[in-house]
Amino acid sequence: MNDPAVNIQGVTHRYGTHRALDDIALQVAPGTLYGLLGPNGSGKTTLFRILSTLMPPSEGTAQVFGLDTTHQPDAVRQRIGVVFQDEALDETLTVRENLRFQGSLYGLHGAARRNRIDTLLERLDVADRGHDTVDDLSGGLRRRADLARGLLHRPDLLLLDEPTAGLDPAARRTFWTAVQRLQAAEGTTLLVATHLMDEAERCDRVGILSDGALVADGAPEALKADLGTETIWVDTESPTLLRNRIEAQFGVPTRIVGATVQVAPSNPPAFLPSLYEALGDRIRSATLRPPTLEDVFMVHAGVSPDDDREHALARAARMQD
Repeated sequence: MNDPAVNIQGVTHRYGTHRALDDIALQVAPGTLYGLLGPNGSGKTTLFRILSTLMPPSEGTAQVFGLDTTHQPDAVRQRIGVVFQDEALDETLTVRENLRFQGSLYGLHGAARRNRIDTLLERLDVADRGHDTVDDLSGGLRRRADLARGLLHRPDLLLLDEPTAGLDPAARRTFWTAVQRLQAAEGTTLLVATHLMDEAERCDRVGILSDGALVADGAPEALKADLGTETIWVDTESPTLLRNRIEAQFGVPTRIVGATVQVAPSNPPAFLPSLYEALGDRIRSATLRPPTLEDVFMVHAGVSPDDDREHALARAARMQD
């Protein structure tokens, strides 16, 4: 039986008294594009630091293809590549010079290294800029050059930590097209940390992190289907009051999702006029639609993936202690 690409069991990590990860259990099958979805401060980067052998967990175990990240770090590093939030490229060197240096770190030399660089630059549409210095590249080109760096030694697992941060939408789409084309060509397992819904939608599976806990895990379509098919989403000033009124008067399932109320009657189109007739004074707007991945996130995490203000304030307070 093949080992999982990632096997995390009971991983907890603390920074002083702050628990950044809380009893995480997660398995990722080889060849999977897996997305870790969560706001800043949810624990994504801490988990990546553990998987990339930069630090051991406070409790529990993390394995990459059966290799323990704490006790077998050198072996793990041979199996992984990492693309950080900020590219790990020397801006004064050309793209090819950066890749030649990276290749030498992994024992790649001569024709084998040159052929691998040529292949990656061609697949990532950077071949015509290989002799340009990194400082002369746009943000999107730099990210693709850094992706080539992370893939140069043919890692079995590639960790992508917020890889499109700061890119415009067009550059993000180009980056993801390149990633998925490479995954299809090389069969690399990809673990992506993101807070962007469109990136999470591209993944085979998604894990939702909230305050260090893994609160949901599954295929995006399955996670959305768990909330129902087509349901009513009501915008109101008093979600709790409206939910209580709907449940008391109609007895249909309801759920508060952020500042909205999801109503799931057996026949939503037929129910909507009755809802307006009975409680229209409490309704700002109502929409009939399928659940989105952002709805899933709100249900399980209670906040929007972009809502990281409280996490930032908490980190600042801890730094001042």
